[in-house]
Amino acid sequence: MQLAYGTVQRVRPLDHAIESLGRRPVRKLDPPVRAALRLGAYQLAFMNSVPVHAAANESVELVRAAGLERAVAFTNAVLRRLAEGIEPLLAGLSESTPQEAALVHSYPDWVAETWWLEWGEEDALALMRAQNEPPERILREPAGGLTAPWPQSRGSQLAGSAVGAQPGDRVLDLCAAPGGKSTQLVSFGADVVAVEKHPGRARELEENAARLGARLTVVNADALELPSELGGFDRALVDAPCSGLGVLNSRPDLRWRARPLPELQLDLLRAAIERTRPGGSITFSVCTIHGAENEDVIDSLGLPVDDLGAEFPEFSHPRRPEFLLTLPHLHGTSGFFVARLRRP
Repeated sequence: MQLAYGTVQRVRPLDHAIESLGRRPVRKLDPPVRAALRLGAYQLAFMNSVPVHAAANESVELVRAAGLERAVAFTNAVLRRLAEGIEPLLAGLSESTPQEAALVHSYPDWVAETWWLEWGEEDALALMRAQNEPPERILREPAGGLTAPWPQSRGSQLAGSAVGAQPGDRVLDLCAAPGGKSTQLVSFGADVVAVEKHPGRARELEENAARLGARLTVVNADALELPSELGGFDRALVDAPCSGLGVLNSRPDLRWRARPLPELQLDLLRAAIERTRPGGSITFSVCTIHGAENEDVIDSLGLPVDDLGAEFPEFSHPRRPEFLLTLPHLHGTSGFFVARLRRP
């Protein structure tokens, strides 16, 4: 798993090394050759426990097994050059600009540029380094009648706690699968309606809830087209789809396809507001570190917000203390933004 995930995660510096030392554009290589060279390069650069000859031999054998005997000599030659040169090549790269740092730490330029602009050079580099480290492994302890633990990062648990659910509250969870926060809300004594659009994920949510002994109602529906009878909730949680820039260490492929989704997030929030009673609360959480999907989304609604920083001072947003923000390089957990609004 480390080899597969790590190669996907570090593909930018790997490709840079392959192109620099192999003297051929990566995009022009046969896919099996490209994959074998990336795997070998990752082992040579980032897995010191793997002997050089083993990394090279296994990569060559992968090319041979793919029926590309004509490429074996080329693969072997490039791997010999990588074995001698990849470490000094990567060590000599600069990280003094967002674009340079994106190459060194293997991110799309837009992510490095966003963090550089929003957080400054030091924190941006720390964020990039932290998101290349293995994620924390946390089990939420059973509570409130639940019978088994369930894997859930401390950042995700914070988002569930910030809902402020009390025993007997009717709570609507609009984007519920796989169910970590839904079952957490049940453990607080809330009456939870968990909405999930995709049938397969809705079934997974039901199975997870059953395994944990969490009694909740699962609704397989589009959160933007809910049945009319679902209304008057005391609280709602919108754990919205996002670019995922706070969980890149646990989802190594996400950085290459991530995109901001503020319009969808606003639509989901408006749907939650409509289904919440006057005076009720709507908690917004996203697992990203990106102002356009965080505070900008909340600000555009113009609704009153609760002071979550006063409730959870350890995770108060550095610039907007009424919000919460967990930062991987500071808190050692996944990155989550959390805000709680009030329906007038």
